[in-house]
Amino acid sequence: MEPALITVPVAIPMVALVGANDAHLRILEGAFPNIFITVRGNEIFATGDSLEVSRFEGLVKELLVLLRAGQNLSDDVVLRAVAMLNHEPADHPAEVLSLNILSNRGKSIRPKTANQMRYVSAIDENTITFGIGPAGTGKTYLAMAKAIQALQAKTVNRIILTRPAVEAGERLGFLPGTLQEKIDPYLRPLFDALHDMIDQDSIPRLMTSGIIEIAPLAYMRGRTLNDAFIILDEAQNTSAEQMKMFLTRLGFGSKMVITGDTTQVDLPHGAQSGLKVVSEILGDVPDIAFVNLLAEDVVRNRLVGEIVTAYGKFEEGKSSGPRSIRSGSGDR
Repeated sequence: MEPALITVPVAIPMVALVGANDAHLRILEGAFPNIFITVRGNEIFATGDSLEVSRFEGLVKELLVLLRAGQNLSDDVVLRAVAMLNHEPADHPAEVLSLNILSNRGKSIRPKTANQMRYVSAIDENTITFGIGPAGTGKTYLAMAKAIQALQAKTVNRIILTRPAVEAGERLGFLPGTLQEKIDPYLRPLFDALHDMIDQDSIPRLMTSGIIEIAPLAYMRGRTLNDAFIILDEAQNTSAEQMKMFLTRLGFGSKMVITGDTTQVDLPHGAQSGLKVVSEILGDVPDIAFVNLLAEDVVRNRLVGEIVTAYGKFEEGKSSGPRSIRSGSGDR
């Protein structure tokens, strides 16, 4: 077949597209093994399998849209763009990777995967959103960005961040210090996200004034939370009763986001996680969304995604044996 020709606008340096030492080009060659790619000046030629040539053209055009918008391409961005294009149906990398949620100190916070964009959209479109998935998928970080965005837009008057104080192998009573010092380790991840998104000097003022509140879940009992953006983090460590208590705190003009990983439950043996059963209870209720994030949505070191996938396969292997012997239907 005739080679496909893509002309890169002269305003875009070719190195921005193909990468330093052709690093991005090598990623594209690995992603499309059945075509031959040649770069001459500001032109890219592709020959070979017609379907792959068409997909390659589409991907390069998506990357050019990102470059025209002023974004820098990295190896990670190119890899994620390839993964999105391989979805069925295909996602549009330029649409996903150009969605700006929040900017602070020159840093923009954006979804990095199609599932993350669906999660962000679900938060916009629903009063209560559940983000469920493994560590590193941006569940809490993106929810925090949406909360600060809502506060800046004055659609809410305050942000309330909460977590259950349930420990992996430790007990609060054995930790040294006052109650506040005991609970600080549990709330530290929320502080870390705040420091990424808000000028550090303003955080004490916002907390002193009550515009931002960070507290253990137990402190939510008996309250009605109006005009607030409320985030419950580590929700897999709530009991069914605690989950109900939290959800019924919802007041007028408020939005809730509940995040957690049902594979990392630290509740005492035999206790049922409220996050594991809530979709069965509320799955058909309007204005409540459930978004499942996967290992492919991990945005930490790429090895984290491999670790999550490997552990998932191991757990599936362990659970499949007993089920096949008993011919029963155990937990997933």
